Parts: sequence; structure tokens; C-alpha cells
Amino acid sequence: MYTAIKNSWALLLGLGFLMLGNGLQGSLVGIRASLEGFPTAVTGLVMSGYYAGFLVGSLITPKILANVGHVRVFAALASLASSAALLYAVFVDPFVWGVMRLLTGFSFAGLYIVCESWLNDAATNETRGQLLSVYMIIMMGGMAVGQLFLNMADPAGYTLFIFISVLVSIALIPMALTASSAPNFQSSTRLKLKELYNISPLGVIGMFAQGITGGAFYGMAAVYGGNIGLSVAQISIFISVMILGGVLLQWPIGRLSDRFDRRMVLMITTMLSGFAALLALYGGETQNFVLFLAAAALFGGFSVPLYSLCIAHTNDHLDSSKMVAASSGLIMMNGVGAIFGPIIVGPMMGILGSAFFFGWIAFGHIAIGLFAIYRMSRAPSSPADTQSAFVAMPVRNASMVAVLHPEIEEWAEEAEEEAQNQGETEDEIPEILDDGPALGDSNP
Repeated sequence: MYTAIKNSWALLLGLGFLMLGNGLQGSLVGIRASLEGFPTAVTGLVMSGYYAGFLVGSLITPKILANVGHVRVFAALASLASSAALLYAVFVDPFVWGVMRLLTGFSFAGLYIVCESWLNDAATNETRGQLLSVYMIIMMGGMAVGQLFLNMADPAGYTLFIFISVLVSIALIPMALTASSAPNFQSSTRLKLKELYNISPLGVIGMFAQGITGGAFYGMAAVYGGNIGLSVAQISIFISVMILGGVLLQWPIGRLSDRFDRRMVLMITTMLSGFAALLALYGGETQNFVLFLAAAALFGGFSVPLYSLCIAHTNDHLDSSKMVAASSGLIMMNGVGAIFGPIIVGPMMGILGSAFFFGWIAFGHIAIGLFAIYRMSRAPSSPADTQSAFVAMPVRNASMVAVLHPEIEEWAEEAEEEAQNQGETEDEIPEILDDGPALGDSNP
């Protein structure tokens, strides 16, 4: 474990600075849009640009990475994200901001792919899960701390936008000076949506719905906080508490899902997150900030693991050879849902009021729970000893995070050893990996 972290220190340090900047910019743009008088419908469109760019970036970056290499792609995309942060302050215009959000999402999707593929190369079967945990802590912790930087300066000025640019630019330094050699990049294939849905309807629907509610939260939480009268300091604490709640409960919820019917755990957590959202709605409307924060922490704790639960549930019904492809498809569905989140919530907040924000999120999570109950009535559960291990994953990451799953690496090594025993050449091994065993039986 120590060796893996030592070999990846530059990458992890750069990732930390990236997440500080990304956490700050997401909330700052929402707050500044409200201060500039953007209608909530327009703000929703602006904020959705990040997720649209993220989706495009996750599709395009692997091709660029295969041709150019990790360090150059990281440098180019970090420079693009840094420049976009400055242009927010120069051109205070919804259209320009929408384009900048799209470029920011595109950049960060590519940056995540670089980081994750590099970490995958540095990890072994023994250190893979631990390294992914460190990666998740840095990502989520960086986003949480980034919110607190909102208190450094007036959001109505340009100082915070400059600070975002500085943070993202600093991320380049350790990467540019590292002596570690960059790994070779191998992109993964994806399953067709129909095939993926036949394997796990709950996994597909759950990821899509979580994308809608998650995109709505991360895109519009700062706007909602301003609309109900929270100060900038209170908004930063509110979002930080939600993120940290998710970090704290990922592991215990994951452990429970490994021991019991994962659909049951998924159903209970989504129901609880829905009720926590309703409690946050009540706390916000009654101006009870302590209750509001407690509910936000509970909401984060129960909602953030849903992302990993859906992937783990789908993997329960797959051979290891198809896990990367399935996870890529699920994350793609999550990204599509995230685009629609702010687009739906923004206009409806303008029509029905700020209460729609948590009301919609609560509805989405309770609906997932009800669908889980329906799927439980349609098919038997998988035996606990046949379930794949739960791996905590950061929300809305690029698709390469799937290859950090320990079981996938184990299967790949077994396939390579078998091919060598049969006298296959190294050039033929990728073909064997692509074919792999057949898909597992279709399940809920």
C-alpha cells in the first residue's frame, strides 16, 4: 500500500488541488448566478452544462489519451479548466457561463480518466481497494473543503474565480515534475443499454434516477441555499456537511450490502435518504439551521452510497469480464440523468418555489426505493456468498474508475495466464480479454 501511494503521490496531490478548485467553482457559480439576477430556469441550464461536458469528455478523452499520453492530456485539460474559471469573471453572461461550465465538465471528465487509469496501473490486487479508498477520500474531502473557500472573499467579486484558477494550475506542478513513468492506456468497451437493462433493471433505473437527483443537488444546492436566506458561510457548511456525511456512511452501508440482499439495503437507504430530504425541506422552510444541517448530513450519508450500490448490484449478475463494460454503461446513464437534474429543478423552483428543490429530490429517492421493492417481488435475491464485493466509488466519476475493482484485475490475470499456457502470443491476449466468458443470468 505504501509503495502504491509513494508511486502515485504526484497524482494524488494534483488530484487534491483539482478537487478543491472543482468543489469551489460548482457552488460559486450557483451563488454568483443568483447575485447577478439570473432566473432559476436559466441557472439550471447553465449548471447542467457541466454534466453535458462531462459526458462528452468521458467519450472523447480516452481516444486522445491513447494517442497523446497521460501527462500531456492532464496538462492540457487542467489548463483548459483553469482558463474557464477566469472567463466566468470576465464575461458575466448566462450563455458564456453555460459554455464555460461545459468546458469545465469536459476537462474534469478527462482529468478523472487520467487519474484513474494511472492509479489502476500502480495498484495490485492487494492494494487496489485501499488505493481506491484513498482516492475517494481525497476526491470527496477536497470537494467538501473546497466549499469552505467560499468564505475567503466576496462571491460578487472576481477573487474567488482567480483562486479557482490558481488551485487548478497548481495541480499541474507535481504532475509535470514527477519522475514516474506514465502507464499505457487501454479503453474499455460498453454494453448496449438494452442488454444492460436486461441484466439489471434496478441498476440502470437506479443510476439514471440518482443522476437526476444528484445533478439537481450539486447543480442547484447553492442557489437553493441563497433562496431560503442562508448566508454564504451557511451555504458552504451545508454542502460540506452533506458531502462528508456521504463519506462517513459509504463503508458501513457497503458492508451491510455485502452481507444481506443488496436490493433490500438499496431500498432502505433510498427511502431513508428520501425522508432525510423531506426533513431538510422542513428545516429549511422553518429556518431551523441545526435541524437543516443534521438532515443534510443524513441525506448525504444515505444518498451518496447509492451510486456504488447500483454498480455493485449489477456486478452481482455479471462475470468479471463484463464488469468494466457494465460499469461504464451505468455511469453513462448516471451522467445523462445528471444533465436533466438542474434543467428540471431550475424552472420548477421558479414556478413552485424553493421547496421544490428538496421535494423533487425526496420524490426521486423514494421512487427508486419503490422500484426496488417491485424488483424484489419479481425475482429472488442473489446468495450473499455469490455477490461481488462492494467498492465505494466517488459519485459521477469518469468510467475508468470501474477498472479499479479488484475482481476485474484478478480475472484479467487469470485470462492472461490461461492464454500463455495454451501457447497464445501476447498480441492475442487482448482478443481473449474482449471475448471473455458469457454474461451471467439476467437478474433484477
